[in-house]
Amino acid sequence: MKRQNILLLLACVAITVAPLLFIKSGDEKKEIFTGADGQAEGVISKISPDYKPWFEPFWEPPSGEIEGLLFGLQAAIGAGLIGYCIGFYRGRGAAKE
Repeated sequence: MKRQNILLLLACVAITVAPLLFIKSGDEKKEIFTGADGQAEGVISKISPDYKPWFEPFWEPPSGEIEGLLFGLQAAIGAGLIGYCIGFYRGRGAAKE
């Protein structure tokens, strides 16, 4: 059982690190990890240069790092909630038995 856990942990680390090792960026000024929103904005501006957005965000984070931090925090809170619910219902099911 312990060997299986170690192998699973190594597999998780390999899956996480491997893509980072194989990323090649020809342009150093270009951001590697961009979201779909930024890419869509570029395509829309190429297709229709005179397009104006329907609305603007009411607050924009001062930097990409803070934006990434907020996104990570949102993901962590969501994962915590899902983990809590799964544990709660699993514990409740085990208590019934």
